[in-house]
Amino acid sequence: MRILLLYPLFPKTFWSFDKILELINRQVLLPPLGLLTVAGILPQEWEFKLVDRNIRPITEAEWEWAEIVIVSAMIVQKEDFINQIQEAKRRGKQVAVGGPYPTSLPEEAEAAGADYLILDEGEITLPMFVAALERGESQGTFRADGAKPDVTTTPIPRYDLLELQAYDSMSVQFSRGCPFECEFCDIIILYGRKPRTKTPQQLLAELQFLYDLGWRGSIFMVDDNFIGNKRNVKLLLKELKVWMAERQYPFRFNTEASVDLAQDPELMELMVQANFNSVFLGIETPDPDSLELTKKFQNTRNSLVESVQAINRAGLRIMAGFIMGFDGEKKGAGDRIIEFVEQTSIPTAVFGLLQALPHTALWYRLEKEGRLHKQKGDGNQFALMNFTPTRPAEEIAREYVLAFCTLYEPERFLDRVYRHFLTLGPSPNKAPFKLLTKTELRALGIIFWRQGFKRSTRWKFWHHLFSMLKRNPQVFTHYLTVCAHIEHFMEYRQIVREQIESQLAESQVTEASSKKLVPSSF
Repeated sequence: MRILLLYPLFPKTFWSFDKILELINRQVLLPPLGLLTVAGILPQEWEFKLVDRNIRPITEAEWEWAEIVIVSAMIVQKEDFINQIQEAKRRGKQVAVGGPYPTSLPEEAEAAGADYLILDEGEITLPMFVAALERGESQGTFRADGAKPDVTTTPIPRYDLLELQAYDSMSVQFSRGCPFECEFCDIIILYGRKPRTKTPQQLLAELQFLYDLGWRGSIFMVDDNFIGNKRNVKLLLKELKVWMAERQYPFRFNTEASVDLAQDPELMELMVQANFNSVFLGIETPDPDSLELTKKFQNTRNSLVESVQAINRAGLRIMAGFIMGFDGEKKGAGDRIIEFVEQTSIPTAVFGLLQALPHTALWYRLEKEGRLHKQKGDGNQFALMNFTPTRPAEEIAREYVLAFCTLYEPERFLDRVYRHFLTLGPSPNKAPFKLLTKTELRALGIIFWRQGFKRSTRWKFWHHLFSMLKRNPQVFTHYLTVCAHIEHFMEYRQIVREQIESQLAESQVTEASSKKLVPSSF
């Protein structure tokens, strides 16, 4: 069987980092780990080709070669996901789909023309798909019916299918699921509330595969909550730190974790020893009432400010997610987020307007209350809310734009990065010295020119740079890398403004048209 694995296009998002990727001659931030895992689970006597459309288009030869096309996507990729299904069907190909988007909304994939719906987790449903093919079935829907696979049986993803040099970072997964019950989160719907983990030996085998392929650099641990099972994570980290030291620290890790990481000094120390250098935290909002309403209780048990500071001091750079539009949210939420981010000196704050994702507790509550809109939303960070909020939607949207643009004003951003790295605990790990490549030298020169000479940030840039060299020199390279991120945010803040303004204008036109259609009362 000849299988063409397709990964659809992403729209511009906070995580696109186009300008940064251009500097280092990379095209995409992360590879499609789900499809690589699919290729590892399917019969290995089959032939596979992978096309990530975020890197390049599909060739005519690849279309012709394929017997079955498999497409996987998240909801934010829905437009190109549907386009690729239709393109494959136009060419007479059998199409199978899977991943978070079709699992949540299978009817949309079916309407687009997909023949096989391989839903839920592939360790269970991919063998069903293979059996159906062996029986000669030309279509089918395969579901796990609530069962969750033992991920210790998951094979090594087929990283050898990637165009490695197109990516800035690789992806690995240790666990699935999260123990918490946040109302808006679809992770617990897709993967459950009991975190399931691989064995340490299993993950080390995946890392060894990447190492043998020649990968060196960043690896994103894609777990939605890496510390969901703290006992098993510690067992992994104790072996990982030894593995990394033996190979002279070929990788740098980053991941996502719940904020209760701050209450476990041993866990933070183990992460740093294993060469983790950053972590994404779901802060969501500094408003305790909103956190309680959305059942994010883990963020209310300790001071969020102190938690962020503790993680920072331990040696982990913090990225944080924030959401606006929670029920009962008071006016000025954007200002309160600005205040929190500045107080904690978080360099990278991801903003989004609340979306009711399919089949979450929030989705069903809003549907019951008659507040859910017909359009389902696409999961994009600057899409307007797909429900009627408890305060004016336009007020929330304008606060969102103002907060985002304020926090990513270049001088304010550089100040925040500087403060964050002054207190960032240095790594205890000593990787061998490496000369910079031509690409890295070119990127460095561009950053120095733009931020140190061309822009009004020049005096601040040089002051902070030399001060960092003097006061915390061990984090200098990491610091300079994050300073470069403003190249992306300067462009993205304009995209946010334009997108929100366009959607607000469109909604106002729609509302005005609706009012004209309503007959006058006498």
